[in-house]
Amino acid sequence: MADPGVRTSPLDDSNEDPDAPASKHDYDQVLSDRGSLYDPIPDSTDDDNPYGRPGRPISRQSAFYKGFAATLGVLVALAIGFAVREVSSVLVLVLIAVFLAVGLNPIVEFAIRRGMKRAWAVLFVTLLALCFLSVAVFVVGGVLRAQVTTLINDAPHLLDDLRKHKTIAHLDAKYHILSSIETKLKKPDFITDAFGGVFNVGLTVLNAVVTTVVVMILTIYFLAGLPTLKRALYSLSPATRRDRVGQLGDEILRRVGRYVIGAFSVALLAGTVSLVFLLSVGLAQYALPLALMVAILDLIPLVGSITGAALVSIVGLANSLSIGIACIVFYLIYETLEGYVIYPRVMRSSVDVPEYVTIIAVLAGGALGGVVGALLALPIAAALLLIVREVWVRRQDVS
Repeated sequence: MADPGVRTSPLDDSNEDPDAPASKHDYDQVLSDRGSLYDPIPDSTDDDNPYGRPGRPISRQSAFYKGFAATLGVLVALAIGFAVREVSSVLVLVLIAVFLAVGLNPIVEFAIRRGMKRAWAVLFVTLLALCFLSVAVFVVGGVLRAQVTTLINDAPHLLDDLRKHKTIAHLDAKYHILSSIETKLKKPDFITDAFGGVFNVGLTVLNAVVTTVVVMILTIYFLAGLPTLKRALYSLSPATRRDRVGQLGDEILRRVGRYVIGAFSVALLAGTVSLVFLLSVGLAQYALPLALMVAILDLIPLVGSITGAALVSIVGLANSLSIGIACIVFYLIYETLEGYVIYPRVMRSSVDVPEYVTIIAVLAGGALGGVVGALLALPIAAALLLIVREVWVRRQDVS
């Protein structure tokens, strides 16, 4: 007699009920016939396969499988492409922050070699950068604002002086370039029209401030977390090759850091030389804004320096013919030296890239990706050259 305190299944009463199912499978079949949700347990189940024996794998040679896999791959690639396009502005900010972090890392490493921990070194570099920016804003800002205001106020007179030159007057009579610029400058609401209204001016300023703050915060985070990020990326490589991947990756990071420092050094040299030249040639009233413009544009390899030189030459021509000719001659000489001597040699010593590869990489990067492509072209070329030398060439030597 069964213990009344123990629950029994319907199968336990099979000896008493002649119509009861003889097995659990039969019992599940009865439940299924009565409308149960669950199917009866098949005979193929056992201890090793409690849910049934697995069937044969799908053939990867079938036309359906190949077509489905190819279609799915195309859809995933399109989805990734659209996603990257939508967040391209964010990716640009991240790239700028990474470049600034890697460029500032040599200063952090210098402080670490002097006994400071990385957190304190990053804090020191951040405070140093903030102090430099504050001094630049408060000391240079007043003079820069006055000279920019003078340049804007004198723009109509400069345009009138440009018309005195026969060649420029002939071009203006044919294409009306100076006339359209003068008409816009004479409008009292020129600034608001240029930026699309007061509301859009406010949005532009706000966007610039937010972008600057975001880049600064990302730069600090990347600068503080570079060792952790580096180890996380290196851990994705196979364990047998991780040491070699780490050594190559560290060398690439060093070269990128030296590239950033080299680019800022070349831009600082261009701005300083331009400032000295403008002060000596008789354009002291516009020297600071024009030199700052040349330095900022010079960060764009090759193309930016030529653009800055052209703008300074136009201002010089508008001031006087002799000053304009002096600007043209000076920048023809300096841009030739910078583009084919200074910049390639600095980059060769910084990232170990031959001069001709530097010029080709910058031109190709600018054609493919614009300003961002020109900035990224040389570090990418340096990384590719290192990988080719240490991986491809060495494999060919032992084959």
